Amino acid sequence: MLWQPASAAEAPTFEQALGALATASFKDKERAIGELIAVRHPNTRAALNALLEGNLYYRKSDQRVFIGTAQDSTLQLQDPVTLSPAGAADASEYSKITTNNQLRKTLKSALASFDLADPDARIRLAAVSEMLRSLDADSVSILRARESKEPDDTVRQAIRTGLAIADLDNENAAIRLTALEQLKGSLNPEVFNRLTAIVTPGDDGSYAEPDEKVRNAARVALASVERWRSWYGTLETLFFGMSLGSVLVLSAIGLAITFGVMGVINMAHGELMMLGAYTTYVVQLLMPQHIGASVLVAIPLAFIVAGGVGVLIERGIVRFLYGRPLETLLATFGVSLVLQQLVRDIFTANNRPVETPEWMAGSLQINEALSITYNRLYVVLFMLIVFAILQLVLNKTSLGLKVRAVAQNRAMAKSMGVRTEWVDALTFGLGSGIAGIAGVALSQLTNVGPNLGQSYIIDSFMVVVFGGVSNLWGTLIGGMSLGVLNQMLEPYAGAVLAKILVLIALILFIQRRPRGLFPQKGRAAEG
Repeated sequence: MLWQPASAAEAPTFEQALGALATASFKDKERAIGELIAVRHPNTRAALNALLEGNLYYRKSDQRVFIGTAQDSTLQLQDPVTLSPAGAADASEYSKITTNNQLRKTLKSALASFDLADPDARIRLAAVSEMLRSLDADSVSILRARESKEPDDTVRQAIRTGLAIADLDNENAAIRLTALEQLKGSLNPEVFNRLTAIVTPGDDGSYAEPDEKVRNAARVALASVERWRSWYGTLETLFFGMSLGSVLVLSAIGLAITFGVMGVINMAHGELMMLGAYTTYVVQLLMPQHIGASVLVAIPLAFIVAGGVGVLIERGIVRFLYGRPLETLLATFGVSLVLQQLVRDIFTANNRPVETPEWMAGSLQINEALSITYNRLYVVLFMLIVFAILQLVLNKTSLGLKVRAVAQNRAMAKSMGVRTEWVDALTFGLGSGIAGIAGVALSQLTNVGPNLGQSYIIDSFMVVVFGGVSNLWGTLIGGMSLGVLNQMLEPYAGAVLAKILVLIALILFIQRRPRGLFPQKGRAAEG
C-alpha cells in the first residue's frame, strides 16, 4: 500500500517531494510517491510516469530533479514542475533515479489511482483496463473504493468485472460462483483467460479450481463468453470483407464503364491505379507539414493525372483498335509494362511510404471484442461517395446521357449527332480517373510500388464479369459479395485457397448466368 501523506502542516511542496526521490532509499521513495499524490500538482502524473519508465534524473551537483531523454552521451531535459524544455546536458552530470519491483508496483497502483480520479471517463476506463492485466491486493482495494464513486456506467461495469475476477480467488466457493455468474457473457480478454485457466487441467490432470460445481459454472460462463466472442468476430470479419469489397468496387468501377461502353479490355487499368497511389506519395512530399490535408488534395489530382493518361491511351492507341479485342488487350498490356518501367525509372523499384493522416489512424472500439480501424471505415465511406457521384454523372448529366446512348446503340447515337469518338475518349478518361482515386484509397491500405496494380487487375475483371458489364449496381454488389466471401473463407482455407475457391464459385455462377448478375442491355448485349 502507498504511504499515508503527511498532515497539512507538514505537507511538502511538489518540488520538495520530487527532491526527496533523488537520493532516498526505496522505502523513502515510496513515502515520497504518496506525498507527490497528496500534493495533487497538475504534473504529478507526468513525473510518476517518468519515474516508472526510467526517465527521471537528478543533477549530482544540487540534487535537482529533471525528466530526461537519453541521446547518446547527452540528456534532453524537461522541468517536471512546468514540463517546459530545460535544454541538453552531459549525461555524466546526472544520475538516474532507480526503482525496484516493489516500487514499480507501487507506481503502477499510484498512476492507476491517479487516473481513476481523472474527469475524462476514457482515461478512467483505460486505467481500469490496465489494472485488470495485473490485479493484486492494492489494485482490488483501489477498485473497491472507486466503485461507489464512479459516475460512468461503462467504467463502473469494468470495475465490477475486475472485482469479480478478483473474487475468483476467494476461499469461499459461493463467492466464486457469484463472480462466475457476473462474468458470464463478458468480453474482457482477462475474463476469457481466467475462465480458460479454471476449466483447463494441468499436466498432471488436476485443476486449479478444486470445486467441481465451480468448474461447471466456469464452463457455462466460458461457453457464453465464446458465443459472444464468435458473434463479434463474425461481425469483424464482415467488416473486413466490406472494406476489401470496397477496394474491389473502386478498382473495378472504372473498368466496368470502359469495358461496357467500348468493349475494351484495358490491361493497363491496374497501372492507372498505381499512378493514383504515386500521386498521393508526391503530394505528401510537397505537403510534409499538412499530411492530414494531403490525402484530400491527392484525390482530385489523382483523378486528373490518371484520367489524363487514360485519354492519351485512348486517343493514341485504343481508338485504332476498336472491334479487335485481342489486339486491344495486347496493346494495353504493353502500355501497362511501359507505365511500370516509367515509375521504376522515376521512383526506383522500391516501395514508397505513404503516411496515414492522423484522422485516419487508430480504431473505433465498439467493445472489448470488436474494433473497426478508421482507415478501412473511411475506404468504405469513400467508395460509397464515389459510387453516388458517378451515378449522378451518368444519370443526371449530358455526358452521362451520351455514354448510356453509345453503350446501348453506338450507330443510333452517332446518327443523332453524338460525337462517339469524343464520348469514347471522355469515358475512357472517366474510368481511368476513377482508377486513379482508387489508387489514393489503396495507398492507405497497402504498399505503394510499381507492381501495386497487378494485385488488383484480375480481381477487377472478376467483379465486372460477376456483376454484369457496364452496370454500376452490379459492380457494387459483385465487389462487396466477392470481398465478403473471400474474407469469410480465409480463416478456414487460407488466403491462396480462398481466392481459388472464389474463382471456382464464380466460374460455376457464370455457367448459369453468362452475362452476370445484371445483364447489359443494348448494342453490346446483342453482339
